[in-house]
Amino acid sequence: MKKDTLGEVLRFGIVGVISTVLHYGIYWVLQHWMNVNIAYTIGYGLSFLVNYYLTAHFTFHEKTTKRNGVGFGGAHLFNYCLQIALLNFWLWVGLSKEVAPLGVYAIAVPTNFLLVRFVFKHFKKEK
Repeated sequence: MKKDTLGEVLRFGIVGVISTVLHYGIYWVLQHWMNVNIAYTIGYGLSFLVNYYLTAHFTFHEKTTKRNGVGFGGAHLFNYCLQIALLNFWLWVGLSKEVAPLGVYAIAVPTNFLLVRFVFKHFKKEK
């Protein structure tokens, strides 16, 4: 693995932990009072905003632009659909509402890294 790629993976991990903790914390609080899918969606949406900013500036050292914003949003739309499907799968299998997101993250986080890296590496604004 190249040194710059390793750095991206490490920085992505840091941003991912921040975003995931934020997402899970919001979900955990809200799932006590509302449907888990709605709680999960609200947490996802709020953590998405933080994630985009940190991913652009910290992980990939890029500016936030309309182009990478649309690409990031598209990658996360796919990722959100994957996560909601996995959340409901894990709930159906019998995991508790508190534990099910952990199974989701185990699958969705690596998938998300590949999608987001593609966006920031292949959709750079022409200089």
